[in-house]
Amino acid sequence: MAEKLLTKLFDVENAHTIDIYIQKNGYRAIQKALKEMTPEQILEEVKAANLRGRGGAGFPAGVKWGFVPKTVDKPKYLCVNADEGEPGTFKDRYIMTHNPHLLLEGIIISSYCVGIHTAYIYIRGEYEVIALRLEEAIAEAYAKGYLGKDILGSGFDLDVYVHRGAGAYICGEETALLESLEGKRGNPRLKPPFPASIGLFKCPTVINNIETLANVPLIILNGADWFKQKGLPKDGGTRIFGVSGMVAKPGIYELPIGTPLKDIIFEHAGGMKKGKKLKAVIPGGMSAPVLTADEINVAMDFDSLVEAKSMLGSGAIIVIDQDTSMLEVLRLVAKFYSHESCGQCTPCRIGNAWIRKTVDRMANGAGQKGDIDNIIRVASNILGKTLCPLGDAAAMPILSITQKFREELESHIKGQG
Repeated sequence: MAEKLLTKLFDVENAHTIDIYIQKNGYRAIQKALKEMTPEQILEEVKAANLRGRGGAGFPAGVKWGFVPKTVDKPKYLCVNADEGEPGTFKDRYIMTHNPHLLLEGIIISSYCVGIHTAYIYIRGEYEVIALRLEEAIAEAYAKGYLGKDILGSGFDLDVYVHRGAGAYICGEETALLESLEGKRGNPRLKPPFPASIGLFKCPTVINNIETLANVPLIILNGADWFKQKGLPKDGGTRIFGVSGMVAKPGIYELPIGTPLKDIIFEHAGGMKKGKKLKAVIPGGMSAPVLTADEINVAMDFDSLVEAKSMLGSGAIIVIDQDTSMLEVLRLVAKFYSHESCGQCTPCRIGNAWIRKTVDRMANGAGQKGDIDNIIRVASNILGKTLCPLGDAAAMPILSITQKFREELESHIKGQG
């Protein structure tokens, strides 16, 4: 079994409390960072570790931090993206529930590195119990002197706040998150300018995912070379994979980046439920293009999945068995993205609504010749033509399902489904 880094305290009783976290060597990394390292040294260490963002895009965290201007006459902000609205994704909630202080330690180190004195954790509104746990952890950290003024006598100040989200998937997109945090409707912004220069309240802003920041204390404490050895040279560390669907043992599995998808399903997750045959896998949350059963011998890292014409995304693996209708999968995808579109971009607003109506009609037995070609045409006209990635997130799975399972979908139109 692979070594656990992020999840090793998940089974420890009361690991979410600060006393247990400190007993298990917690908050040692910030002592090293604040007392022994300069912000420049921290930045170089994170860059050298090749920590890629765990939210979906996979952008190197250290490079992102480096985009923030070093000298500026405005405050800088850190926004922690805990919206986790991607269907099939549930890894971040486990970190926040079982080990919130690891996240806070990552926030403190990251903020010190970039020169940030205010951080916001933007958490999805449905995570109320987890939000309360985070607020308890923050209060504990203030009481112990790890947050607030002059942290550990270093002269560094930091305040952290929990902000409940607006209940919309679009607010997981970084600029829509900023709009929502400012009290406005969660509509994505036009880029450039990018948040690193003009972000929250028109100030330089870093936006990182929960799992990304939780890795930072491990890098600082153990070094970049150690972290890279746990994963791949260009993609360091482990990854928390959330496996759901028709497997014998659904749940979360922390494994080295690059672990084959086939091994995750058939070894770690116990194989198919009730001995059913595998039909398809969505490897990185609902927005990732689907893989067929013949395509699962692929390494679960960013570059390998791009070569397989899919993506790692949030690391959410959704397993589909032989008895599941791909028309129903397509219907769920079309329904979700049609509902969650902010409506700002015409291709996404109109295109996704049209696809949903067409798929609903097919599912109700009124499919027509040419429906599948029209769905492909409309989805192709959404791809790459919207302000934010939601349009692509809808188009990519729709295109992969219609192209790879066309014969099954056509059987419904012919009345054989």
